[in-house]
Amino acid sequence: MSNFNVGDVVQLKSGGPLMTVHYIGDYSPTGPNPGLLCVWFDNANKVEDVFDPRAVEHYRD
Repeated sequence: MSNFNVGDVVQLKSGGPLMTVHYIGDYSPTGPNPGLLCVWFDNANKVEDVFDPRAVEHYRD
């Protein structure tokens, strides 16, 4: 599968907000398999989307 776990803090390799992995699953046929359902906040609004694990990396501060 991938080297990500639920609860990991990740960021797109291209940058962007810090996100938390909420679920790892099969989003085919319209999305990646495996896919990472990530959540983050835009001000007070909760946002979520599915990303291919190859597009994100673990956040290290």
